[in-house]
Amino acid sequence: MKKHIPNTITCLNLISGCIATYWAFQSDYQLALLFIVIGAIFDFFDGMTARLLHVSSPIGKELDSLADDITFGFAPSAIVFSYLQHNMAVANSSLFTLHFSLPYLTFIMAAFSALRLAKFNLDERQALGFIGLPTPANALFWGSLIVGAGDWMKEAPFIGSNLSLVILAGVFISCWLLVCEIPMFALKFKTWGWRGNEIKYIFIVSCIPLLLWLGIAGIAAVIVWYMILSAINTYRSKH
Repeated sequence: MKKHIPNTITCLNLISGCIATYWAFQSDYQLALLFIVIGAIFDFFDGMTARLLHVSSPIGKELDSLADDITFGFAPSAIVFSYLQHNMAVANSSLFTLHFSLPYLTFIMAAFSALRLAKFNLDERQALGFIGLPTPANALFWGSLIVGAGDWMKEAPFIGSNLSLVILAGVFISCWLLVCEIPMFALKFKTWGWRGNEIKYIFIVSCIPLLLWLGIAGIAAVIVWYMILSAINTYRSKH
């Protein structure tokens, strides 16, 4: 019986992603983000439960990747797709013929998320850290950006008049970050001391003012800050 518990939790992650996708297509981005967060919680506990019960299995690993692509690949793509469909702003008339097809390009993020997850399953270098942006971080970035800063982006100088192109440029950058060879740290502690954990403690402490200042949009800022610190940490380790 206990061997089915982790897979059940993984399925709850997948179901959360399906519900998030539904609300994304209904343009209720807050509920979509909420179910992505719920899915992330299930994703955290399924692996932990499998390790605690000593019931890790190959099928659980594959099921986890499938669930993650729905919750952290397809659902955020649906959020951005729906947002663009309702708020498209074309920079000039020459793009008019592409106007209604541009949002569909957001779904390449689901494909790159699947590729990221497949690489993770085969890459033995990612036991204590990540190579490329983790899919949950990417999903939280887009969900919190649309929920927390979606209205601001529509009115912002330059961004508002070029919204489709700016968002799609961001999607393409996200796709590259998902599969790039940039090492990114994980919040896993072998010891609780300062030495060896400097970058992690700096990240945790510095996230607090960002979240207090920016609210939900602060989650997107935290993800960007995470990538910056990861790049700094990689540079330090090489020099």
